[in-house]
Amino acid sequence: MAKFMDVHHGMMGITDEQLRQAHDADLAIQSEEGVAFEHAWADPEQGVVYCLSEAPDAEAVQRIHQRAGHPADEIHKVPLTV
Repeated sequence: MAKFMDVHHGMMGITDEQLRQAHDADLAIQSEEGVAFEHAWADPEQGVVYCLSEAPDAEAVQRIHQRAGHPADEIHKVPLTV
């Protein structure tokens, strides 16, 4: 399994509650694709949301986000961490 950071644009003004609801929607179905979402961050002023996950591949991450109603604009594999 690899780590992935995905990015969602166009989320201007997202609230804590909206971020939690979106993250919970991912968590509810993540196991169906072998994905484990670890954390989500948001910048409401810039309209950007970031999600960190562990998954078999980027396509599995995108399938979960699409089914949860918020497809990612970018998905980046994160091969190195400290």
